[in-house]
Amino acid sequence: MTGYTYIVASKKNGTIYIGVTSDLSRRVHEHRIGLIKGFTRDYGCKRLVWYEEHFDIRDAIIREKSLKKWPRARKIALIEAMNPEWNELYRGLGW
Repeated sequence: MTGYTYIVASKKNGTIYIGVTSDLSRRVHEHRIGLIKGFTRDYGCKRLVWYEEHFDIRDAIIREKSLKKWPRARKIALIEAMNPEWNELYRGLGW
């Protein structure tokens, strides 16, 4: 099963959340509408700013756990390597 590791943010250089899912479109939509109680809803993390596709969901989970251990500066560098302006990627993927 395919998996995705992703980062959503409240705004550029704002609060970030790292997650994993098998359905990126559905999951980002859930973040955007605040469907699930928790960190992302409490802190307004609705903007998809980075993602990575994996052929196996287990690899996505391993990557998520690894990224969560990184210092914030390294996470920001990762986002900005793909998306320097922190643009909303959800629309950019055609969803």
